[in-house]
Parts: sequence; C-alpha cells; structure tokens
Amino acid sequence: MIRAQVLDSALDIQHRFQSARPFRHVAVDDFLDADACEALLRDFPPFDERKALNEHGEVGRKAVFEGVAGISPFYREFYRYINSAPFLEAMSQLTGIPDLIADETLFGGGTHENLDGQGLDVHVDFNIDERRMLHRRVNLLVYLNKEWEEAWGGAIELHSDPWTPRADQVKSFLPLFNRAVIFETNEYSWHGFRRIELPADRKGLSRKSFSIYLYTKDRPAEEAVAPHTTFYVPGPLPERIAAGATLTEKDAQEIQIAMASRDGLLRMYQKLLVEKEQRLRDFVQVKQQAMKDGHMQDYQVILSSRSWRFIMALHRARYRVKSFARRLGLGRA
Repeated sequence: MIRAQVLDSALDIQHRFQSARPFRHVAVDDFLDADACEALLRDFPPFDERKALNEHGEVGRKAVFEGVAGISPFYREFYRYINSAPFLEAMSQLTGIPDLIADETLFGGGTHENLDGQGLDVHVDFNIDERRMLHRRVNLLVYLNKEWEEAWGGAIELHSDPWTPRADQVKSFLPLFNRAVIFETNEYSWHGFRRIELPADRKGLSRKSFSIYLYTKDRPAEEAVAPHTTFYVPGPLPERIAAGATLTEKDAQEIQIAMASRDGLLRMYQKLLVEKEQRLRDFVQVKQQAMKDGHMQDYQVILSSRSWRFIMALHRARYRVKSFARRLGLGRA
C-alpha cells in the first residue's frame, strides 16, 4: 500500500531522513496508493467521546481509535498490511533502521482525530514498550486532511529545544492528505502541534491522521536510558503578551489555557511519581521483611521463581490474546 514510486526512491528518502535536523525525520507526499488513502478517509470512524479521555480521565477534543481492524473491511486489510513483513522491511529501507517490529495492539496509535481547540504540547514519547521490553524507534504519521491551512494551527512541529524558546529551532509540516511524516523516537525527538483554530465556516472540519509506532529489540547504546513515560513541555506564552501590553480577551484566554495545561501536567506527573514511589516502597518492604524473617535467599531468586515467571507469562498471554482479537476486529476500539 506504500506507493511503488515511494519505494523506488527509498535510498533518497533514507538519505533525507538520516541527514535531517533537528533530529532524523522525513516528510513524504503521496505516501500511500491513492485508493488506499481515500479508503482510510472514507471509513474514518466518527468522533467518539469514549475514545477521547485525556491523561486526567476527562473527555477532551482528541479521539484515538486503536482497534482499527474492527472499523471496516478495508481497515482490517490495512491493519494486516502494517503488521506484515513487507511493510516493516519497507520502513527499514526508508529510514535505515533495521529489524523494525510492529505493535499488533497499536498502543497509542491507530486513527487520531483532533477537533477545533485541541493542541498537543511539545513532548518526547515513552521510550520502552514494557509489555515486550522493546525500544520505540519510529513514528509514522499519515495525514488525511484534504483541506488545511497554516493559519488554522495543527501543523506537526519538530523542535530542537523547547525548554529554551529563544534558541529552539522548529521544522513544521502541514497535515495534508496522504502526506507521511516519519521521525525517530529518542530522548530529543521533541514534537507537537499548536492549538487548532478553525474559521467560523470550517468548524465542521477536524484534523485526522493514522499513527503507527515501530520498535526494535535494541538501540544504540548512547541513546539507551531507563524506561520512562511521555514527557511534555508546556509551550511559552505568545510574544505579544509582554510587559506594557494591553491584554485582549484572546490574550486572557491564551493565559488561562496555558495555566490549565501546566496545572494538568503537574497533576499527571505528581500522580505518576506517587505511584512510582509506592511501588518502590512496596519493593523495599518486601526486602526488609525477607531480611527480618531470614528469607533473603528467597528474595534474591524471586525474579527467577515459578510464580514470577507465571505472572510474566500471564502478561505476555494477555498481550497475545489482545493482538489476536485486534486481528479479528474484536479488540477494544
């Protein structure tokens, strides 16, 4: 389903990918066969609030549909294709990253729909699929918008240093129909998009895309770090909001949105930190109890014990069942 002309240009695309800044990436227009991209748009699922829960459990303006095999016969065919060996080999040829591995559950991927008013803070993605202990290496975003203008926001932005806005270098691409943006996933692949602001006569539009994340068993040693969640950086206020300026109603709204976003991230990271600290405390208590009871030998071999292997086997079995259900179109949508 990747166009033959794209595959014929694989070496050139790979060179562009490898040499790009601020990190390795490439944008490829007319990426899929025309009929395939038309079918993705034709069968795109309607916005579903049940798929639009944000990190805080609230209904937002972004819906993610992972169980794509159940959307339509074409989506089932496309799902099988993006999990196939020919597709993975093609992606390796386009990026120069060998031995790419698909995620049959499409965790965090699938169809993405963003409504008017939705943005995405600049972030780096989680780096490890801890279900399989695989390294996340490549994001492939295929856009499905036949009508989009720069003034509307929503362009994917790749950042060099969002922590230092004055020094930050940004590369952006409009989310145009059948445009693929491919980029590596590492500790400095910062990306996001500005809040969508559609004109009054285009409020019925939304930003549609299909996201695919690919993995490998290993990665370069200099890029390897401990597993972590997605890290977000709230964007700076517009330059017009400065000392001496008279705030407009829109400026006040910008400030309120920025503060709400920052507060939401603080709540999320606080929750994650508390959960991590609790797991660490539980682990330490188990160790202390083992020392007190004279069972340190049992503690030292817990990771190789039958019960531990059984627990991990259950996790792997759950993943395989979920993958099989998605292939049949029965998984969680």
